[in-house]
Amino acid sequence: MERKNTEFEFRGINHLALVCRDMERTVEFYSNVLGMPLIKTIELPNNMGQHFFFDIGNGDSLAFFWFPNAPEAAPGIASPAGMPGEGELATAHGSMNHVAFDVPAEKFDEYYEKIKAKGIPVTPILNHDDSPRQVSREVHAGTFIRSFYFQDPDGILLEFATWTRALGPEDVKHAPARAADRDRYLGLVGTSGS
Repeated sequence: MERKNTEFEFRGINHLALVCRDMERTVEFYSNVLGMPLIKTIELPNNMGQHFFFDIGNGDSLAFFWFPNAPEAAPGIASPAGMPGEGELATAHGSMNHVAFDVPAEKFDEYYEKIKAKGIPVTPILNHDDSPRQVSREVHAGTFIRSFYFQDPDGILLEFATWTRALGPEDVKHAPARAADRDRYLGLVGTSGS
C-alpha cells in the first residue's frame, strides 16, 4: 500500500547543510574518500566563510558551511558523543544526529569492506529488526534495514543503509512521545511510591 503526501510533492532532499572546521579537509573526505562530486562552491559575502555542495545522487546534495568564527564542536550536545555501541547517541533538541546514505542492497557488504579498507573506523554491520535488542547478527524476515556507521573528520556521524523489505502499515505502531513523557521514559515516574 503506497502512502502518499497529500499536502506537498517532495522529491527528496535538495540539500542538508552541515558545518565543518576545515573546508579543504572536508572536500578531501567527501570527494576523494567517499567519491561525492563537488558541484558548487560559494564564497559567502563579507568574509562570512564558504558554502560547498556535494552530489549524493538522485538530485540530492550534502552541503557544508565553513565559518571562520564558528564555535568548537560539541559532541554529546550538537552531535553524538560516539558511534552506536561505542558512545552516547542522544543529542540536543534541534541538533542533527546523523546522516544516512541509501546504498544498493547488492553492494552493501562490498561498501562495508571498501570503507574499512580506506582506514576509516567503522561499526559492525547492524541488521535492524523489531526484536527487544533491535538488531540481530543475521538477516531474517523481520530485518527491515541493514547499516553501519562511521564518522567524518569533524565527528559527524554517517551511516550507509539499505532497506531489506518494503515497509507497510504494520510498521507504524507506536504513538509519538510528548515532552511530558520524558519522566516516564527515564523511569522517574512511580519510583518514589507514588
